[in-house]
Amino acid sequence: MYQTITLPNGIRLLTQQVPQARTAALGFFVGVGSRHETAAESGAAHFIEHMLFKGTSTMDAIAIAEETDTIGGQVNAYTTKDCTCFYARCLDSHLDRAAELLMSMLLDSNFDQSDVELERGVIFEEIGMYEDTPDELCADRLAAVVYGGSPLARPVLGKTSTLNKMTGESLKNWQREHYRPDRIVISLTGHFDASSIDHIVARMSAMEAGKTRTGKKADYRSAITVKKKAIEQNHLMLAFPALSYLDERRYQLLILNSILGGGVSSRLFQELREKRGLCYSVYSYVADHADTGMVGIYTALGKSTEEEALAAICREVRRLAQDGPTEAELARVREQAKANVVMGLESIQSKMSHLGTSTLLFDKVRTVDDIIASYDAITMEQLRVLAAEVFDFSQVSLSAVGRVDTVEGYRKRLAEASGVEVEEISQ
Repeated sequence: MYQTITLPNGIRLLTQQVPQARTAALGFFVGVGSRHETAAESGAAHFIEHMLFKGTSTMDAIAIAEETDTIGGQVNAYTTKDCTCFYARCLDSHLDRAAELLMSMLLDSNFDQSDVELERGVIFEEIGMYEDTPDELCADRLAAVVYGGSPLARPVLGKTSTLNKMTGESLKNWQREHYRPDRIVISLTGHFDASSIDHIVARMSAMEAGKTRTGKKADYRSAITVKKKAIEQNHLMLAFPALSYLDERRYQLLILNSILGGGVSSRLFQELREKRGLCYSVYSYVADHADTGMVGIYTALGKSTEEEALAAICREVRRLAQDGPTEAELARVREQAKANVVMGLESIQSKMSHLGTSTLLFDKVRTVDDIIASYDAITMEQLRVLAAEVFDFSQVSLSAVGRVDTVEGYRKRLAEASGVEVEEISQ
């Protein structure tokens, strides 16, 4: 069981004691990501994540790094389109030091201009690394066209043109405006004393109360995008509009996704790799947000097998949409999903992440028993109806990177493979 403490300024602190543990995991989850940026601010949330490791009023970047190693644990952070998280995992004896380090970074970072200049170059290299990673590039380009006109269309890392204009002062102001108590959830799991909780409460209660702006709503639109790149394989991503993570049918969608391309027994893996030998990697995934979502399908293969593979993917998707899954598929994937939930929440860090992200995104924490009950309640008819709704080829999108065809070429291939007229598939 977990406990919830709401600080006077609105910050929520969730704790879950694991008495037999010798470690603790602490996370600060901020409901601010790239989707809360304007076009001119693109990359600010991620830039701030970097800057919080560059120094506070009492510690420079070297001191922060040395303190991280001294406590013998892990201190890290990540930024997504929806949120930013700073977390630590350490021995229980070092928890207070880890907590103080994270809180100092959140509340007292310098944003020195010389550090901004240095870290800007690091982020430029990070952008270059992603652009040299075809599957990441393919996914970013897909989001850019299906969510065009909204912040979800922009990459988390930002763009050179916007990053070049950011200063220490502008980043500090952005953090001050967006890192508000109503958007902060703190999660602590493992072995800890009441004094550690008191320390966190006292330090974070000093944060001034206030609310930040909400992100602009995004809507999916069908689109095709291609990027020619001199690489060995062509990387393809298909997408269909799906549910937001707040939709009550979310667990149904996760089951459908697993049946389609979630593992080695999935339809796509068995058909494309095991039966036809068309590719090494093929899978499907769910990418969801509070207001929208999509199911994506990814594969990488040679140009000579691309057309056959695309046709096979469309055929499997159409079959699932028309007939739904089999009883055997539902039974197998349901047990796999339940096992993943139980085993995934056995680690201290996973417990911490579950408490934090659930509270931040869903405003509630679902217990393991609740999640298992949701999976057990799923019926064949529910999956059949949802599959027909989601896998609508009039709404299909595609992103291709490599020695690829033209937009018009893929438009015709999708029309032929799906049975949907060309004009019904928008660019």
